[in-house]
Amino acid sequence: MSKTSIFLTGATGYIGGSVLTHLLNHPNVSSFEITAFVRDPEKAKLLEEFGLKTVVGSNSDLDKLEEATSKSDVVISTADADDVPAIKAILRGLKKRHDETGVAPILIHTVSFLVLTDDAHGHYAYETIYSDLDIPLIESLAATQPHRDVDLLIVEAGEQGYARTHIILPSTIYGLAQGPLFDKGISNKHSIQVPGLIKASWDRKQGGMVREGKNLWPNVHIEELADLYIILFDAALSNPKTANGREGYYFGESDEYLFYDLAKTVAQVLVELGRGSSEEPTPFSREEIDKYFAGVSGSAYLGSNSRARAERSRSLGWRPVKRTTDLLLSVKPEVEELARSGRINSF
Repeated sequence: MSKTSIFLTGATGYIGGSVLTHLLNHPNVSSFEITAFVRDPEKAKLLEEFGLKTVVGSNSDLDKLEEATSKSDVVISTADADDVPAIKAILRGLKKRHDETGVAPILIHTVSFLVLTDDAHGHYAYETIYSDLDIPLIESLAATQPHRDVDLLIVEAGEQGYARTHIILPSTIYGLAQGPLFDKGISNKHSIQVPGLIKASWDRKQGGMVREGKNLWPNVHIEELADLYIILFDAALSNPKTANGREGYYFGESDEYLFYDLAKTVAQVLVELGRGSSEEPTPFSREEIDKYFAGVSGSAYLGSNSRARAERSRSLGWRPVKRTTDLLLSVKPEVEELARSGRINSF
């Protein structure tokens, strides 16, 4: 029997490395042929030691992307969520696969909850709560929202029928990623949002937030998020009617947090470690926003609201159990690991 060919982008990243780890631990892994798309030839060699095939290239190598995708039954995209040329190359490859086999291949693409954000700048929490079952509300999002241009291309491909397209939207992801890919330095064990806040706060020696920190975000632990990818992967393989295309949104959300609470926890950990002077977070100045977050737009995710409920994801059988308490408890280990590795001062 032929193997299921899987093409994964972002294998050296935080999400991609975690998803790949779960695929390698899948009970049916012997029936998979996994190809990873990586930029670093040395990391490609290390991945091959795990029984993977590799293609060395970047998202700008559109011909390589299209070619590898055209040979795949399943494409899992965990790299750049805003790269329109790259996603067009992937979609061309998927269409070629469909034209050659008569079977619609599967795409699982990753974006973030930034697509749902507002411009609260930390001043308030808003009332709108998105659901991955409420497609009309999702479709009301402006085309100018972050990632939305890529989303619309993927949804259109699914509606045309040459691919079964699914979009996973993780929220604030936390927790140190674990497993042999991370132990060997192949994949990045750190997320973006929480470490970014930690590094800025460490440098200024004080927990920080945008304005009053009254904004709300969902959160999800990296291991539980990787579980969602595998649950969706299994569902899509076993049931062609698994919601895709226009209906193919799957949120990664297990709980919701107030940004002030996260900033306060960071401030408390800095005091505990002898780095901070006060357990009360203070607003980032305009100069600090420019320094740490490349200006107002770069800090928007720290001060925005992004509220959502993962109802479709849960309908597949995904059962995340970690809550905001676990997010806050993850701060100290994250600070300690960033300090130990020397990455806490990387700006």
